[in-house]
Amino acid sequence: MFPFPSTPLPPLAALHDRWQPIGSLQTLYVRAGKAPEPRSVAEAQAIGGYGLAEDRHASLLSPRQLLIADNGAYRRWDLADGTLRENLRVDFPARGLASGDLLRIGSDVVLWITFVCEPCRLLERRAPGIVANIGRDRGMLARVLRGGTIRRGAEIAVCRAIAPAFSDQWQQRVQQVACAVPEGAWISYRQLAEMAGVQTAYCRAFPKVLAQLPAPVAARVRSQRSGAGEAPWSGAGFFGMAQD
Repeated sequence: MFPFPSTPLPPLAALHDRWQPIGSLQTLYVRAGKAPEPRSVAEAQAIGGYGLAEDRHASLLSPRQLLIADNGAYRRWDLADGTLRENLRVDFPARGLASGDLLRIGSDVVLWITFVCEPCRLLERRAPGIVANIGRDRGMLARVLRGGTIRRGAEIAVCRAIAPAFSDQWQQRVQQVACAVPEGAWISYRQLAEMAGVQTAYCRAFPKVLAQLPAPVAARVRSQRSGAGEAPWSGAGFFGMAQD
């Protein structure tokens, strides 16, 4: 029922004939720590398996290390620069990307497209009335597979349907992560939320979602307090390793 992440990634070196040019990087943003606004930069360092250096969304356990949006979405919705809080703004339709696609930025950096970014109340505050209608124009989320320097203006190529795919439905992602917890280990609600790519506010709905799984699997998800004294799962292997 939940095959991810059993399908391994192929060596990136074996994909050299499968990259298709798709466009270029128009704008690059980094949002550090508690900074109220993203900062436009000429270049940024991508770290394999982690995200952009100094960016608030960088995390080893997150499927949403970067957000990719496009110029077309800004034009269609008449948005002010930075409204979507993307890291990368591109000149091709981001909504045409699918989970499991790979993007090569320049000659070095490779991103793994994970799933659609779900519109949230913070976006509604910045652009009232948009959440109910924006859909896939919100952008696509990604993890860094191979690090390097990302530069504004870099050419971008795509390799379709290479990596394992995530569901756009958060409930299915929560179940995927729970099913990956090894027998004899446990995971906290907070870590489950991070690895499934949802806000911690969703934790209150986890018991209902997990109840659909076999009881021994659901029992591996616990609060921090009830898991005290036993070794928690580190998440190792779920997203695989960054590849050179």
